[in-house]
Amino acid sequence: MSSETATTTDILVVGGGLGGVAAALAALRRGRSVVLTEETDWIGGQLTSQGVPPDEHAWIEQFGSTRTYRELRENIRAYYRTWYPLADWAREARDLNPGQGKVSRLCHEPRVGAAVLEATVGPWIAAGRLRILYRHRPVAANVDGDRVTAVLLEGPGGDRLEVHAPYVLDATELGDLLPLTGTEHVTGFESRHDTGEPSAPDEAQPDNMQAFSWVFAVDHREGEDHTIDRPAGYAAWRAYQPPKWPNPLISLSGPDPRTLETFERAFLPNGDTGPVVADQSKDPGDRELWAFRRIVARSVFRPGFAESDVTVVNWPMIDYLPGPLIGVSDEEREKHLAGARELSMSMLYWLQTEAPRPDGGTGWPGLRLRGDVMGTTDGLAKAPYIRESRRIVARRRVVEQDLSLAVRGAAGAVRYPDSVGVGMYRIDLHPSTGGDTYIDVASCPFQIPLGALLPVRLRNLLPAGKNIGTTHITNGCYRLHPVEWNVGEVAGALAAHCLAGGLEPGQVHEDGARLAAFQDELAADGVELAWPEIKGY
Repeated sequence: MSSETATTTDILVVGGGLGGVAAALAALRRGRSVVLTEETDWIGGQLTSQGVPPDEHAWIEQFGSTRTYRELRENIRAYYRTWYPLADWAREARDLNPGQGKVSRLCHEPRVGAAVLEATVGPWIAAGRLRILYRHRPVAANVDGDRVTAVLLEGPGGDRLEVHAPYVLDATELGDLLPLTGTEHVTGFESRHDTGEPSAPDEAQPDNMQAFSWVFAVDHREGEDHTIDRPAGYAAWRAYQPPKWPNPLISLSGPDPRTLETFERAFLPNGDTGPVVADQSKDPGDRELWAFRRIVARSVFRPGFAESDVTVVNWPMIDYLPGPLIGVSDEEREKHLAGARELSMSMLYWLQTEAPRPDGGTGWPGLRLRGDVMGTTDGLAKAPYIRESRRIVARRRVVEQDLSLAVRGAAGAVRYPDSVGVGMYRIDLHPSTGGDTYIDVASCPFQIPLGALLPVRLRNLLPAGKNIGTTHITNGCYRLHPVEWNVGEVAGALAAHCLAGGLEPGQVHEDGARLAAFQDELAADGVELAWPEIKGY
């Protein structure tokens, strides 16, 4: 038996990923009440419920993110220092990396990220200023002209709650509020004739989107057998060879993302794989898979504490390519979600039974699913890892030639007068549902223009995640953890700023003095608006 009720708040943030949490905190710090929704029972999105350690640039420990994002990273380290029996060298390490993973300087368990974020928002819940609606998703919206007046949310058991707010932020993983509110938006590939981007196709491909993945974590128990039941679709997945792929997807070989030349990866559970790669922009570090996204490294802890490392499987071999989650029927969407889960379990089964070993044998039956670090019983992450969202048609669209190193060279990325943050990552596009292989383009350290957060028409809806005004291509470098946090923080700050001043976002953007005042407010709160001079770049 479902029921329907209503509530009111200053700012409604729909979606509890990194952008949504950052948006809520920014608004709360400015004295506003917030309702935050989340489809799972963990906030944190790609960092937690999706199971992906942070993808970051080489300078993240010093600069290139907001102050609150760096505080989040340090709070995660503090959690380990407080509760874990660290080795002496690790306890003294300023830049503690619990997993010693090569993808990041801070590879940690998703459950630790969730615990830290829960602690971060806890005081605001206690004060009665923040309400989090777990296991809720948006199903409808009320729109009056160019303003969203309310969003209808559906929770467990079919119960529904209508939330009214003067500002609504879309921090969902797929930009779910955009079609519900009639916000002008795009999906997939734009055409080269539209954007002028060197890497874009001749014709627009709205159904062609980056693959999503269903991540899982494993450890290895030598001498034990943890082989899972053979997935029903294993034979089909074992034979599946994507377009432009040199061999079956489930294997240890594939195209290099940058050269597209076929190469062989190594996999050695609990092996000594060398030091952490400091700069992913120069070396992706994924030639040896065990250490690539390792989140627990035995060497970091006191002897005997951990019998095995734990690593996250978020590899190209589990990229789901048969179809997207956007623009399809509910039935088709569920088919793709189930297919992604089966692909991931097929990859695990292959690792346990068929993967070539250095000793000439096959399979690692001691590989054991670690659902406990993901907060699940089946071993998979709580939610799929989403790389690409619907994107607003924005007042300012970020295009490849704004930040491509090949295009911009020594001039660096375009400097936006309405900058509200910074980011850095290669334009990193995984194979897509339309049959494209990697697009991997070197980029320059870039800024985030406020115009990319402003819809061309809607006056009180703001994007707070991967749904800002990028293109399919530039989404590849704007979609990572620190940039999503920065976008969300600015969206929450802007909504609160407008409420305090009786303004609308468009007025802040269009008036030079008002824009400067908002930028000063952001800078005072620790949001970096420009990059320092970086030697050797």
